Amino acid sequence: MPDIIYLDNAATTRLRPEVLDAMMPYLTEKYANPSSIHSFGAECNAACEESRKTIAKMINAKDNEIYFTSGGSESDNWAIKSAAYMRKDKGKHIITSAIEHHAVMETCEFLARDGFEITFVGVDDKGILKLDELKAAIRPDTILISVIYANNEIGTIQPIKEMGEIARSKGILFHTDAVQAFGHVPIDVEKENIDLLSASAHKIHGPKGIGMLYMKNNIKLTPMIHGGPHERRRRAGTLNVPGIVGFGRAAELCRGSMEECAVELTKKRNYLIDRILKEIPHSRLNGDREKRLPGNANISFRYIEGESMLMLVDMKGIAASTGSACASGSLDPSHVLLAIGLPHEIAHGSLRMTLSDYTTKEELDYTVEALKEVVARLRAMSPLYEDAVKNKEV
Repeated sequence: MPDIIYLDNAATTRLRPEVLDAMMPYLTEKYANPSSIHSFGAECNAACEESRKTIAKMINAKDNEIYFTSGGSESDNWAIKSAAYMRKDKGKHIITSAIEHHAVMETCEFLARDGFEITFVGVDDKGILKLDELKAAIRPDTILISVIYANNEIGTIQPIKEMGEIARSKGILFHTDAVQAFGHVPIDVEKENIDLLSASAHKIHGPKGIGMLYMKNNIKLTPMIHGGPHERRRRAGTLNVPGIVGFGRAAELCRGSMEECAVELTKKRNYLIDRILKEIPHSRLNGDREKRLPGNANISFRYIEGESMLMLVDMKGIAASTGSACASGSLDPSHVLLAIGLPHEIAHGSLRMTLSDYTTKEELDYTVEALKEVVARLRAMSPLYEDAVKNKEV
Protein backbone atom coordinates (compact mmCIF):
# COMPACT_ATOMS: atom_id res chain seq x y z
CA MET A 1 0.00 0.00 0.00
CA PRO A 2 1.46 3.43 -0.93
CA ASP A 3 2.08 6.10 1.71
CA ILE A 4 -0.60 8.27 0.10
CA ILE A 5 -3.83 7.03 -1.44
CA TYR A 6 -4.64 9.79 -3.89
CA LEU A 7 -8.38 10.24 -4.47
CA ASP A 8 -8.40 13.89 -5.53
CA ASN A 9 -7.95 13.54 -9.28
CA ALA A 10 -10.65 16.13 -10.02
CA ALA A 11 -8.31 18.68 -8.43
CA THR A 12 -5.25 17.55 -10.39
CA THR A 13 -3.68 14.36 -11.69
CA ARG A 14 -0.32 12.66 -11.58
CA LEU A 15 1.89 13.39 -14.60
CA ARG A 16 2.21 10.31 -16.77
CA PRO A 17 5.83 9.17 -17.32
CA GLU A 18 5.23 9.16 -21.10
CA VAL A 19 4.13 12.81 -20.89
CA LEU A 20 7.23 13.80 -18.96
CA ASP A 21 9.41 11.97 -21.48
CA ALA A 22 7.77 13.93 -24.32
CA MET A 23 8.31 17.23 -22.50
CA MET A 24 11.93 16.76 -21.41
CA PRO A 25 13.65 17.67 -24.70
CA TYR A 26 11.74 20.98 -24.73
CA LEU A 27 12.85 21.73 -21.16
CA THR A 28 16.52 21.07 -21.99
CA GLU A 29 18.05 21.18 -25.45
CA LYS A 30 15.04 22.33 -27.53
CA TYR A 31 14.40 25.58 -25.68
CA ALA A 32 13.94 28.08 -28.51
CA ASN A 33 11.09 30.56 -28.76
CA PRO A 34 8.61 29.01 -31.22
CA SER A 35 7.90 32.46 -32.70
CA SER A 36 11.52 32.87 -33.78
CA ILE A 37 12.21 32.65 -37.52
CA HIS A 38 15.34 30.49 -37.29
CA SER A 39 15.20 26.70 -37.66
CA PHE A 40 15.74 26.21 -33.91
CA GLY A 41 12.49 28.10 -33.25
CA ALA A 42 10.70 26.45 -36.18
CA GLU A 43 11.34 23.02 -34.65
CA CYS A 44 9.62 24.09 -31.41
CA ASN A 45 6.77 25.65 -33.35
CA ALA A 46 6.26 22.41 -35.27
CA ALA A 47 5.98 20.49 -32.00
CA CYS A 48 3.29 22.91 -30.80
CA GLU A 49 1.35 22.55 -34.03
CA GLU A 50 1.48 18.77 -33.78
CA SER A 51 -0.06 18.99 -30.31
CA ARG A 52 -2.70 21.37 -31.63
CA LYS A 53 -3.71 18.77 -34.24
CA THR A 54 -3.91 16.01 -31.63
CA ILE A 55 -6.07 18.08 -29.29
CA ALA A 56 -8.35 19.18 -32.14
CA LYS A 57 -8.98 15.54 -33.07
CA MET A 58 -10.10 14.83 -29.50
CA ILE A 59 -13.18 17.01 -29.96
CA ASN A 60 -13.67 16.84 -33.77
CA ALA A 61 -12.41 20.41 -34.24
CA LYS A 62 -10.16 22.00 -36.84
CA ASP A 63 -6.54 22.69 -35.94
CA ASN A 64 -6.96 26.45 -36.25
CA GLU A 65 -9.89 26.40 -33.82
CA ILE A 66 -7.62 25.49 -30.87
CA TYR A 67 -5.98 28.32 -28.90
CA PHE A 68 -3.52 27.57 -26.10
CA THR A 69 -3.98 29.29 -22.73
CA SER A 70 -2.59 28.97 -19.21
CA GLY A 71 -5.44 26.69 -18.13
CA GLY A 72 -9.17 26.25 -17.71
CA SER A 73 -9.75 29.40 -15.69
CA GLU A 74 -8.17 31.63 -18.31
CA SER A 75 -10.11 29.86 -21.06
CA ASP A 76 -13.40 30.37 -19.19
CA ASN A 77 -12.62 34.03 -18.54
CA TRP A 78 -11.62 34.64 -22.14
CA ALA A 79 -14.68 32.93 -23.62
CA ILE A 80 -17.24 34.57 -21.36
CA LYS A 81 -15.81 38.08 -21.03
CA SER A 82 -14.85 38.49 -24.68
CA ALA A 83 -18.16 37.06 -25.91
CA ALA A 84 -20.05 39.39 -23.57
CA TYR A 85 -18.23 42.56 -24.57
CA MET A 86 -18.16 41.62 -28.26
CA ARG A 87 -21.96 41.18 -28.37
CA LYS A 88 -23.05 43.80 -25.84
CA ASP A 89 -24.65 45.92 -28.56
CA LYS A 90 -27.04 43.01 -29.23
CA GLY A 91 -27.82 42.51 -25.55
CA LYS A 92 -26.35 42.13 -22.07
CA HIS A 93 -28.11 38.99 -20.83
CA ILE A 94 -26.13 35.83 -20.07
CA ILE A 95 -27.45 32.44 -18.96
CA THR A 96 -25.46 29.95 -16.91
CA SER A 97 -26.24 27.21 -14.41
CA ALA A 98 -26.40 27.17 -10.63
CA ILE A 99 -23.62 24.54 -10.42
CA GLU A 100 -20.79 26.10 -12.40
CA HIS A 101 -17.12 26.04 -11.46
CA HIS A 102 -15.96 29.21 -9.73
CA ALA A 103 -14.06 30.24 -12.86
CA VAL A 104 -17.45 30.69 -14.55
CA MET A 105 -19.47 31.80 -11.52
CA GLU A 106 -17.06 34.58 -10.56
CA THR A 107 -16.59 35.70 -14.16
CA CYS A 108 -20.35 36.10 -14.48
CA GLU A 109 -20.47 37.96 -11.16
CA PHE A 110 -17.77 40.31 -12.48
CA LEU A 111 -19.83 40.99 -15.58
CA ALA A 112 -22.93 41.57 -13.44
CA ARG A 113 -21.05 44.37 -11.66
CA ASP A 114 -20.34 45.85 -15.10
CA GLY A 115 -23.97 46.05 -16.14
CA PHE A 116 -24.66 42.60 -17.55
CA GLU A 117 -27.62 40.57 -16.30
CA ILE A 118 -27.00 36.95 -15.35
CA THR A 119 -29.63 34.23 -15.06
CA PHE A 120 -28.64 31.12 -13.09
CA VAL A 121 -30.73 28.18 -14.30
CA GLY A 122 -31.55 25.53 -11.72
CA VAL A 123 -30.83 21.80 -11.72
CA ASP A 124 -32.76 18.76 -10.50
CA ASP A 125 -31.82 16.68 -7.46
CA LYS A 126 -29.24 14.77 -9.54
CA GLY A 127 -27.56 17.95 -10.75
CA ILE A 128 -28.92 17.89 -14.32
CA LEU A 129 -29.87 21.28 -15.73
CA LYS A 130 -33.60 21.85 -16.29
CA LEU A 131 -33.97 22.32 -20.03
CA ASP A 132 -37.46 23.81 -19.73
CA GLU A 133 -36.09 26.44 -17.34
CA LEU A 134 -33.24 27.13 -19.77
CA LYS A 135 -35.69 27.69 -22.64
CA ALA A 136 -37.86 29.93 -20.48
CA ALA A 137 -34.85 32.04 -19.45
CA ILE A 138 -33.96 32.99 -23.05
CA ARG A 139 -34.80 36.57 -23.99
CA PRO A 140 -34.32 38.69 -27.12
CA ASP A 141 -31.23 40.23 -25.48
CA THR A 142 -29.61 36.89 -24.49
CA ILE A 143 -26.15 36.76 -26.02
CA LEU A 144 -24.42 33.80 -24.35
CA ILE A 145 -25.22 30.49 -22.64
CA SER A 146 -22.42 28.89 -20.61
CA VAL A 147 -22.98 25.51 -18.94
CA ILE A 148 -20.44 23.12 -17.46
CA TYR A 149 -20.07 19.86 -19.41
CA ALA A 150 -19.55 17.66 -16.35
CA ASN A 151 -19.68 19.03 -12.83
CA ASN A 152 -16.39 19.15 -10.97
CA GLU A 153 -17.93 18.23 -7.59
CA ILE A 154 -20.67 15.67 -8.20
CA GLY A 155 -19.58 14.47 -11.65
CA THR A 156 -22.98 14.86 -13.33
CA ILE A 157 -22.76 15.03 -17.13
CA GLN A 158 -25.11 17.56 -18.71
CA PRO A 159 -27.28 17.18 -21.86
CA ILE A 160 -24.87 19.36 -23.81
CA LYS A 161 -26.14 18.46 -27.29
CA GLU A 162 -29.68 19.54 -26.40
CA MET A 163 -28.44 22.79 -24.87
CA GLY A 164 -26.35 23.51 -27.93
CA GLU A 165 -29.36 22.95 -30.17
CA ILE A 166 -31.42 25.37 -28.10
CA ALA A 167 -28.71 28.04 -28.23
CA ARG A 168 -28.05 27.65 -31.95
CA SER A 169 -31.75 27.82 -32.84
CA LYS A 170 -31.87 31.22 -31.14
CA GLY A 171 -28.57 32.55 -32.52
CA ILE A 172 -26.98 32.53 -29.06
CA LEU A 173 -23.32 31.64 -28.48
CA PHE A 174 -22.87 28.42 -26.48
CA HIS A 175 -19.83 27.88 -24.25
CA THR A 176 -19.07 24.86 -22.09
CA ASP A 177 -16.45 24.42 -19.40
CA ALA A 178 -15.28 20.90 -20.28
CA VAL A 179 -12.26 20.87 -17.97
CA GLN A 180 -13.49 17.76 -16.11
CA ALA A 181 -14.92 16.02 -19.18
CA PHE A 182 -12.14 16.47 -21.76
CA GLY A 183 -10.23 13.21 -22.20
CA HIS A 184 -12.65 11.27 -19.98
CA VAL A 185 -15.82 11.19 -22.09
CA PRO A 186 -16.29 11.56 -25.87
CA ILE A 187 -16.83 15.15 -27.03
CA ASP A 188 -17.82 16.25 -30.52
CA VAL A 189 -18.13 20.01 -30.89
CA GLU A 190 -19.90 19.71 -34.24
CA LYS A 191 -22.54 17.18 -33.21
CA GLU A 192 -23.05 18.90 -29.85
CA ASN A 193 -23.41 22.40 -31.33
CA ILE A 194 -20.62 23.86 -29.18
CA ASP A 195 -19.20 27.27 -30.13
CA LEU A 196 -16.63 27.66 -27.34
CA LEU A 197 -15.05 25.02 -25.09
CA SER A 198 -12.50 25.18 -22.27
CA ALA A 199 -10.12 22.37 -21.29
CA SER A 200 -6.97 21.87 -19.22
CA ALA A 201 -4.04 19.45 -19.38
CA HIS A 202 -3.54 18.72 -15.69
CA LYS A 203 -6.90 16.92 -15.40
CA ILE A 204 -5.74 14.22 -17.85
CA HIS A 205 -2.29 13.41 -16.42
CA GLY A 206 -0.69 16.32 -18.28
CA PRO A 207 1.26 19.30 -16.92
CA LYS A 208 -0.17 22.22 -14.97
CA GLY A 209 -0.22 25.71 -16.42
CA ILE A 210 -1.46 24.81 -19.88
CA GLY A 211 -5.01 24.72 -21.25
CA MET A 212 -6.92 25.51 -24.39
CA LEU A 213 -9.96 27.31 -25.71
CA TYR A 214 -11.80 25.87 -28.68
CA MET A 215 -13.26 28.74 -30.70
CA LYS A 216 -15.42 27.87 -33.70
CA ASN A 217 -14.01 29.47 -36.86
CA ASN A 218 -16.99 31.72 -37.48
CA ILE A 219 -16.52 33.29 -34.03
CA LYS A 220 -13.83 35.93 -33.70
CA LEU A 221 -13.42 36.67 -30.00
CA THR A 222 -11.34 39.70 -29.14
CA PRO A 223 -8.10 39.00 -27.24
CA MET A 224 -8.08 39.22 -23.46
CA ILE A 225 -4.26 39.37 -23.40
CA HIS A 226 -2.57 41.82 -25.75
CA GLY A 227 1.05 42.13 -26.73
CA GLY A 228 1.99 40.24 -29.86
CA PRO A 229 0.96 38.14 -32.86
CA HIS A 230 0.85 34.81 -31.01
CA GLU A 231 -2.05 32.39 -31.49
CA ARG A 232 -3.19 34.11 -34.66
CA ARG A 233 -3.25 37.46 -32.85
CA ARG A 234 -5.86 36.20 -30.39
CA ARG A 235 -3.75 35.50 -27.30
CA ALA A 236 -0.41 37.25 -26.79
CA GLY A 237 2.47 35.64 -24.95
CA THR A 238 5.35 33.28 -25.74
CA LEU A 239 4.00 29.77 -26.15
CA ASN A 240 4.66 27.33 -23.32
CA VAL A 241 6.32 24.74 -25.54
CA PRO A 242 6.98 22.00 -22.92
CA GLY A 243 3.44 22.41 -21.58
CA ILE A 244 1.87 22.28 -25.04
CA VAL A 245 3.89 19.20 -25.98
CA GLY A 246 2.86 17.56 -22.71
CA PHE A 247 -0.78 18.48 -23.27
CA GLY A 248 -0.67 16.94 -26.73
CA ARG A 249 0.94 13.73 -25.49
CA ALA A 250 -1.56 13.41 -22.62
CA ALA A 251 -4.44 13.93 -25.06
CA GLU A 252 -2.98 11.35 -27.44
CA LEU A 253 -2.81 8.77 -24.65
CA CYS A 254 -6.40 9.50 -23.62
CA ARG A 255 -7.67 9.28 -27.17
CA GLY A 256 -6.17 5.85 -27.67
CA SER A 257 -7.70 4.30 -24.55
CA MET A 258 -10.66 6.48 -23.49
CA GLU A 259 -13.40 3.87 -23.86
CA GLU A 260 -11.41 1.08 -22.21
CA CYS A 261 -10.30 3.33 -19.35
CA ALA A 262 -13.83 4.62 -18.78
CA VAL A 263 -15.17 1.07 -18.44
CA GLU A 264 -12.50 0.07 -15.92
CA LEU A 265 -12.75 3.31 -13.99
CA THR A 266 -16.54 3.06 -13.79
CA LYS A 267 -16.21 -0.43 -12.32
CA LYS A 268 -13.86 0.82 -9.62
CA ARG A 269 -16.04 3.86 -8.94
CA ASN A 270 -19.17 1.73 -8.56
CA TYR A 271 -17.32 -0.69 -6.29
CA LEU A 272 -16.36 2.19 -3.99
CA ILE A 273 -19.85 3.72 -4.02
CA ASP A 274 -21.60 0.39 -3.41
CA ARG A 275 -19.39 -0.53 -0.47
CA ILE A 276 -19.82 2.85 1.20
CA LEU A 277 -23.59 3.00 0.78
CA LYS A 278 -23.96 -0.59 2.02
CA GLU A 279 -21.52 -0.48 4.94
CA ILE A 280 -21.85 3.07 6.29
CA PRO A 281 -25.37 3.94 7.47
CA HIS A 282 -26.95 7.30 6.64
CA SER A 283 -24.75 7.91 3.60
CA ARG A 284 -26.02 9.04 0.20
CA LEU A 285 -24.60 9.45 -3.28
CA ASN A 286 -24.69 12.97 -4.72
CA GLY A 287 -25.28 13.33 -8.46
CA ASP A 288 -26.72 11.02 -11.07
CA ARG A 289 -25.74 7.38 -10.68
CA GLU A 290 -25.36 6.75 -14.43
CA LYS A 291 -24.83 10.16 -16.08
CA ARG A 292 -21.61 10.91 -14.21
CA LEU A 293 -17.90 11.01 -14.84
CA PRO A 294 -16.28 7.57 -14.64
CA GLY A 295 -14.05 8.40 -11.68
CA ASN A 296 -16.31 10.58 -9.52
CA ALA A 297 -17.82 9.50 -6.18
CA ASN A 298 -19.35 12.26 -4.04
CA ILE A 299 -20.92 10.97 -0.82
CA SER A 300 -22.72 12.79 2.00
CA PHE A 301 -22.55 11.36 5.51
CA ARG A 302 -25.26 12.61 7.88
CA TYR A 303 -24.51 13.91 11.36
CA ILE A 304 -20.86 14.82 10.75
CA GLU A 305 -18.87 17.78 9.44
CA GLY A 306 -16.90 17.42 6.23
CA GLU A 307 -13.77 19.35 7.19
CA SER A 308 -13.22 17.15 10.25
CA MET A 309 -13.76 14.04 8.14
CA LEU A 310 -11.29 15.32 5.56
CA MET A 311 -8.60 15.93 8.19
CA LEU A 312 -9.05 12.50 9.76
CA VAL A 313 -8.89 10.61 6.46
CA ASP A 314 -5.82 12.68 5.60
CA MET A 315 -4.22 11.43 8.82
CA LYS A 316 -4.87 7.92 7.52
CA GLY A 317 -3.00 8.72 4.30
CA ILE A 318 -5.99 9.39 2.05
CA ALA A 319 -6.10 12.52 -0.07
CA ALA A 320 -9.69 13.48 -0.88
CA SER A 321 -11.75 16.67 -1.01
CA THR A 322 -14.95 18.23 0.25
CA GLY A 323 -15.58 19.87 -3.14
CA SER A 324 -13.84 22.15 -5.62
CA ALA A 325 -10.12 22.72 -5.03
CA CYS A 326 -10.72 26.37 -5.93
CA ALA A 327 -12.98 26.77 -2.88
CA SER A 328 -10.91 24.74 -0.43
CA GLY A 329 -10.44 27.70 1.92
CA SER A 330 -14.17 28.30 2.31
CA LEU A 331 -16.22 27.07 5.28
CA ASP A 332 -19.50 27.59 3.40
CA PRO A 333 -21.30 24.48 2.14
CA SER A 334 -20.88 23.69 -1.53
CA HIS A 335 -23.09 25.78 -3.81
CA VAL A 336 -23.44 22.69 -5.97
CA LEU A 337 -24.83 20.54 -3.15
CA LEU A 338 -27.20 23.30 -2.09
CA ALA A 339 -28.38 23.64 -5.70
CA ILE A 340 -29.39 19.95 -5.82
CA GLY A 341 -31.51 20.50 -2.72
CA LEU A 342 -29.36 19.24 0.14
CA PRO A 343 -29.91 21.01 3.47
CA HIS A 344 -26.86 22.75 4.94
CA GLU A 345 -26.24 20.12 7.62
CA ILE A 346 -26.02 17.30 5.05
CA ALA A 347 -24.11 19.34 2.47
CA HIS A 348 -21.50 20.07 5.15
CA GLY A 349 -20.85 16.34 5.62
CA SER A 350 -19.81 15.49 2.07
CA LEU A 351 -16.65 13.95 0.68
CA ARG A 352 -15.52 13.94 -2.96
CA MET A 353 -13.34 11.01 -4.00
CA THR A 354 -12.10 11.05 -7.57
CA LEU A 355 -10.25 8.08 -9.01
CA SER A 356 -7.71 7.62 -11.80
CA ASP A 357 -6.29 4.75 -13.81
CA TYR A 358 -3.64 4.43 -11.09
CA THR A 359 -6.22 3.78 -8.33
CA THR A 360 -6.27 0.13 -7.18
CA LYS A 361 -9.00 -2.00 -5.62
CA GLU A 362 -6.78 -2.49 -2.57
CA GLU A 363 -6.64 1.27 -2.09
CA LEU A 364 -10.42 1.47 -2.30
CA ASP A 365 -10.84 -1.31 0.27
CA TYR A 366 -8.50 0.51 2.63
CA THR A 367 -10.42 3.76 2.03
CA VAL A 368 -13.78 2.18 2.92
CA GLU A 369 -12.42 0.69 6.14
CA ALA A 370 -10.83 4.01 7.07
CA LEU A 371 -14.07 5.87 6.36
CA LYS A 372 -16.04 3.48 8.55
CA GLU A 373 -13.73 4.27 11.45
CA VAL A 374 -13.69 8.01 10.84
CA VAL A 375 -17.45 8.36 10.43
CA ALA A 376 -18.12 6.28 13.56
CA ARG A 377 -15.64 8.39 15.54
CA LEU A 378 -17.13 11.71 14.42
CA ARG A 379 -20.71 10.57 15.02
CA ALA A 380 -19.77 9.50 18.54
CA MET A 381 -18.85 13.16 19.19
CA SER A 382 -21.78 14.68 17.28
CA PRO A 383 -24.66 16.36 19.15
CA LEU A 384 -26.74 15.96 15.99
CA TYR A 385 -26.20 12.22 16.00
CA GLU A 386 -26.90 12.02 19.73
CA ASP A 387 -30.21 13.84 19.21
CA ALA A 388 -31.08 11.52 16.31
CA VAL A 389 -30.46 8.48 18.52
CA LYS A 390 -32.62 9.94 21.31
CA ASN A 391 -35.40 10.68 18.83
CA LYS A 392 -35.03 7.16 17.38
CA GLU A 393 -34.22 8.55 13.93
CA VAL A 394 -31.26 6.16 13.58
